[in-house]
Formats: sequence, structure tokens, C-alpha cells
Amino acid sequence: MSFAEVNDYFLRIGRNRREEGQKSSCDRIPTGKKGLGKLALFGIGDTINITTCQGKSGVSFNLDWNEILAWKGKDYEPRFDHLSEKEIFKGTRITLTNLKRKTGFPLEEYAESIAKLFNFQDKFIVYLLLNDSKPIKIDNKLKYDNITPEFEWDIQEIIKVNEKDYSDKVQIHGTIITTEKPLKAALRGVTLFANGRMVNTPEFFGPSESSHFYSYATGWLNVDFIDNWEEDVISTNRQSIDWENAKTSALRKYIASCLSIIERQWREFRKEKKKKKISEKVNLNVKDWLEKLPQNVQGQVETIVNLLDDTPEISEDTQQVVTRLLHDIAPEYANLHWRNLENEIKVVSEKYYQSADYYTAFIEALKRYTSEVRKKSGSTNGSERSMMGEVFSGRKLSVTKKYKKTDGTDFTKDTITNIEEGQHYLSEGIVAGGRNPLQHEEHLELSKTGLFSEKDCLDFLSLLSHLFKRLNDSEKP
Repeated sequence: MSFAEVNDYFLRIGRNRREEGQKSSCDRIPTGKKGLGKLALFGIGDTINITTCQGKSGVSFNLDWNEILAWKGKDYEPRFDHLSEKEIFKGTRITLTNLKRKTGFPLEEYAESIAKLFNFQDKFIVYLLLNDSKPIKIDNKLKYDNITPEFEWDIQEIIKVNEKDYSDKVQIHGTIITTEKPLKAALRGVTLFANGRMVNTPEFFGPSESSHFYSYATGWLNVDFIDNWEEDVISTNRQSIDWENAKTSALRKYIASCLSIIERQWREFRKEKKKKKISEKVNLNVKDWLEKLPQNVQGQVETIVNLLDDTPEISEDTQQVVTRLLHDIAPEYANLHWRNLENEIKVVSEKYYQSADYYTAFIEALKRYTSEVRKKSGSTNGSERSMMGEVFSGRKLSVTKKYKKTDGTDFTKDTITNIEEGQHYLSEGIVAGGRNPLQHEEHLELSKTGLFSEKDCLDFLSLLSHLFKRLNDSEKP
């Protein structure tokens, strides 16, 4: 500063440099408006020395708190000295003496506190050091120095997918971070900055701040444009914004809508990460497994899996055992598994069932059954339907011959007849009711219309499994 600027600008308290149109030598937008920030230095020490140079001239003066309080004149005029040519340097140096704190200067805490108050740009570098200690660089990374991010969002990427509109949305910039474990309360929330300086302490701007998500979220947003509004909406200490204002209320609602999108994405990201983590533990693709479960049980199984990972009291070994047992109970395509089909019926139908080609799954199982009936009986009948009558009613094969009562005697004639005829009619019926009338239709149409659904497929496979089991037990009379 020049001598004139010190008198006309710096020493005038409450002056609004923006209204006066004062330019910055480096085109920096001022962060304050009221000119009161310089007085905050008295909170650290009673005496402030300011030495400042511009060009080939420089001035040094003291502001003394006790002297100001005792001043009897109209305007306080600090003592000053003009610098000699040898003393000239570039810039301004501020030195505080008569410090109020005499011992114990927690440098790291100071650095972190300063980092949270300002959003530093790449060209603006600040170092903090105590005597001959190693300097601490104060930058944006220091805000979250003790935080290990799990997920991060660039707010502009969220704005692109936000269906709600806001006039100044392209001017909102910043990063939202979530962590793997809950944050300490003091670290939670999103801080707002304007022109590099904090204007609103961390919060979440919405009614759902009790959500689980907010225990894991932090970050910062630059909203420089609010500092340039004609109406002053920022508190004097720059700790809060007047949210009762119509313009700030619109901003608050928009930020809240962005955070809601991030919250939804966070839940999905964590869910996917948990599945991957559990997959690695039990050597099982959990995501693939859950996707292949029936809709009516998928949600319940997924909830149990997530609870296992969310409960720290459960050891990893126990998690692995329970997940593996759960998979054994409800494996991929559980409906097919739960039918407990005869192995040959399951083998020929499984791949078609898994690809949702339910009619082909049934047909392949039926082919296997009819083929085994022909092979075991030796029948040469060209009609599958009439072959079933020839084999089972004609007693080329008996499905009851090997069975006796527990006392060694034969079952009654009626019982034997009913079971043998049942094998005949059920075998003939499944050919007549399943294959013959449907085989000429497009399989996709059968599935889409529900004329041959997944349940129809499973019911037919269960019946074929029963018939196949009887066939395996059959003998020639």
C-alpha cells in the first residue's frame, strides 16, 4: 500500500471498498465488505505493526490497543515512520506483539482451523510456522487431512443430472466426500465459501439431516455469486447466511436437492461395495447371486447379507460361514433348486431355465423322459403319446414290481393298477397337454403372454421329475 492508501483506505473502519470501486492490484475480489476484519488481530495481540511498501516508498506504523482505548482526540492517529531506500521490499508485513497467549501454540490446530475458514486457490499459498519449526502448508487438502474418502462427487456432475433448476447452478463448484466410517460430529456437513472465504459453517440444508448418510458426509461448495449480490446476505462474522431471504432460500433448496441425489448414489455405491467385499471373503459373486434369486426372496436375502457386514460384533469368519450357508439354502435360481428335481431332468433343462426360455427347458426335459421310456422299454412306436399307453398300460414296464409291503407281501391289485395307470395317464397327458398343442408357437410369445410361464415350467419339470423317478424304478414284468 502507498502512504495515501494506508490513510484513505486501510485506516478507515467500516468502509465498503466494493461500493467505492477500489481495484485490487492482482484483480482479486475482496472477501469482506465492512472493513472490520483488521480489528480481529487485536484478539491475538495488543500491538499490531504494519510495514508496507509500494514502488520505491514504504511506511511502518503501529496500532496499539491500549493506546486506542486511552485516546482522547477526535481521530486516532498511529505513529508512523517512512522507510529508507534500503528497507524497501515488495508487499506488506504484519507483526503482532504483546500476545495474549504466552505458551502452548498448537500449530497443527491453527493450520487446520485456518484451512477451514478459507478456500485456497493454487496461486495463493500460505505457510504457518512457529520459530524455527518446519512450515505447514495450508491448503484445501488440510481441511480433510484426517479424513480418508470412500467416495467423492464433483458437484457439477450432480448438477448435470439434477432435474430441478436454479439460475446460478453453473457457478456452484466444489466437492462432496463420504467416508467408510462415521465422521466425528465436528467434521460433518458441507461448508459454503464465497470468493475464497467461508460464509456458512457446515450443514446439510435439508429436513432429512437425521439420515444415516449425514454421519458420513462432508465437503465444500463455492458460491461466489452470493457475495456479489446487492443485498448483503452474509453475517458479519461470515459464519452463516440469512436463509430467510428469498434468493438464499432458493439456493438452500437447490443444494439440498443435490445432496439428496448424492445420498441415493451413496447408498447404491455402498451396497455394491459391500457385495464386492463379501464376494472376496467367501469366494462368491454376491451381486450375481442376488440378481439370480427369485424376486420374492431377493430383498430379504440382500438385507441379511448387508446386516452381516454392518454388524461389527460379527467376526469376518462368522460372516463368511453365514453367507455360505445362506447361499446353500437360497442359491442362484432358487426356485429350480427348491423343486429338488431328478438329476437328469435338471441337467437337460437348467441352462434354458436360467436364460428364461421356459418352454424349451420343459421340452428338453420331456425329450429326455420320452427317450428313456423308449430306450428302457424297447418300444418302436413312432407316436410318443401312444407309446406311453403301450409301455405302461401294456405293461412293457412296471413301475411297482420292485416294491413290497413292509411285511414282505404284495400290495393290493387296486393299488398296483392305480399307480401303473397313473404313470400311463400322466405320461400321456404331459405329452398331449404340453408338447403337442404348444410346440408350433413361438417360445417368446408363450413366455411374454404368460401362456407358458416360469411357474408352468417348474410345475411340468416337477411332474416329469416324478415320472422319471418312477421310470428309474421300473422293471420289465
